Amino acid sequence: MKILLTIIICLALSVGASASFITVAPEYEERYEKLLSELRCLVCQNQTVAESPAGLADDFRIEVKEMLERGATDEEILTFMSERYGDFILYNPPVKARTYLLWVGPFVLLVGGILIVIMLVRKRATNIPRNELTEQDKQRLQSLLGDEDKK
Repeated sequence: MKILLTIIICLALSVGASASFITVAPEYEERYEKLLSELRCLVCQNQTVAESPAGLADDFRIEVKEMLERGATDEEILTFMSERYGDFILYNPPVKARTYLLWVGPFVLLVGGILIVIMLVRKRATNIPRNELTEQDKQRLQSLLGDEDKK
């Protein structure tokens, strides 16, 4: 039992400590953390590189560290990563001509859906038959209602 517990603790610590092996000079630390939070992990896809435990995220961390140490600006690093891995790596991708539909598309679909619902509701409301009761129907209804009161 002790061996199993030791293995589990070691595995948990190794997963959580994967990013801690990469040390950055104090003058780059703030920029490093900011850049890692702006890059998406391509394995996890819903986590930033700073949050991801994936091995690929470790590679990205090393790449960012090396570029910082070579004197690259934040913009140069983000541009390099975007050119190499596509705009998907950026956690907030830029609005470009080829990504414009992705940014605007959901709103167009939402407005279109609302308009369709409004048109269907109006059409249904105008198609409701407005039949008036004939005198014979009124008398029959009155007799049925009158018989109901007597019971």
